[in-house]
Amino acid sequence: MTWCSSDCIFSERGGVVENRHHVHAAVVDRTGKLLYSVGNPMRITLARSTAKPVQALAVLETGAHEIFNLDTGDIALMCASHSSEDEHVGRAANMLAKARAGEADLRCGGHASLSETVNANWARAGITPTAIHNNCSGKHAGMIAGARALGTRIEDYHRLEHPLQGQVRHAIADLSGLDPGDIVWCIDGCNLPAPALPLQNLATVFGRLAESADEVQRSLDSVSTTARTRHLSQVFTAMVQHPELVAGQGRFCTTLMHAYGGAVVGKLGADGCYGVAVRASECGAQMPGRDGAIGIAVKIEDGNIGMLYAAVMEILQQLGIGTPEIWHRLASFHHPKLVNTAGVTTGSVKFDFKVQKAL
Repeated sequence: MTWCSSDCIFSERGGVVENRHHVHAAVVDRTGKLLYSVGNPMRITLARSTAKPVQALAVLETGAHEIFNLDTGDIALMCASHSSEDEHVGRAANMLAKARAGEADLRCGGHASLSETVNANWARAGITPTAIHNNCSGKHAGMIAGARALGTRIEDYHRLEHPLQGQVRHAIADLSGLDPGDIVWCIDGCNLPAPALPLQNLATVFGRLAESADEVQRSLDSVSTTARTRHLSQVFTAMVQHPELVAGQGRFCTTLMHAYGGAVVGKLGADGCYGVAVRASECGAQMPGRDGAIGIAVKIEDGNIGMLYAAVMEILQQLGIGTPEIWHRLASFHHPKLVNTAGVTTGSVKFDFKVQKAL
C-alpha cells in the first residue's frame, strides 16, 4: 500500500503559506477492515483521551454503575474531557460521593480549564483549580467506583498493575483487534495509563463502538447480544444523549454530536488525536465497500487541535457523512477564520489532501 503524498492542511496569510500540518487518518468498517486513509493509517499513535469510551466500558463491566447508581450522565462524564463547568465539577463530586470517596482519593491534579470563559470566571471568583476540576475527573471518579465494585483497593487505581487497569488493557486489546503485548502503555496527562496503537486499530475501536449501538437496536431481545455489546452500547448512548457533559459549551465534541443527532460519537485526545464512531444510519451512501457502522481515527502530526478539528470535518465531508445542513452547523470548525486583534481577516485554512480508497 502506498501513502498519499499530499496529506497537509496549511494556513496562509496574504497568499503566503505560513504553516503546514500533516494529517494521518484511518477509516475502517465494523470489522476493522481499512476502507480509506490519509497519510499513514498505521502510524503508532497515543490514544490519550480517545481511549475514554473503552475505559468507561471497563468500569461498567465491573457492575459499578448498578452498585453505585451511576446514571447515563455519569457514564458520559467518564468519557469526558470536560471544560470544568459547574455542572461537570458538581457531577464529578456527586459520583465520588456515590462511590463512598472524596476529592482526596483522586489521583489526578488540577489545571486550567479547557474553556477560557471558565478560566475568566475562576479568576474573578479567586478559584484555584484542584483535582475535581481536572477535565478527566469524571473518568477518575468512575474508576474509583470500578475499583470499589471489584472489592479491591482504591489508593492505586491509576497504576497499570491495578486489577481495574488490567480490565482496561484487555478491553482495549479486544476491541482494537490487537494482542495485549502489541500495545504500548504510557502515562497520560491525568496520571492514568494511555495506550499507543496504530491508527487503523484505534479506528476499529470506534467502529465497534458504533456497531454496538446498531446491534442492540437491531436486537428484538437484548439477551441475544453479549454483555460487552450492551455495555459498549450504553457508552455510545450516554455520550450522544449528553454531549454537553463530554466536552462543554462551544466545544467541538459537543457541537459535533448535537449536529449529528445521535448517530455519531466524537472524542478528542490530547496532542492532536481524534476518534469518530459512525452508526450505519449516518454512513455516506457514496462510500464503496462500507458495510454498516464505521470508525475513524485521525492524528494531526504537530498536535494542533484547531487544525485537527478542521481535518476531521474535511474527512467527514469528503466521505459524504452527514448533510449540508450538518456541515453548515460545524463550519466554524471546518473553516476557522484567521483574524488579528483588530478583527481583520488575515488569512485562511486550505486542505491539501484527499481521502484515498484503500487498495
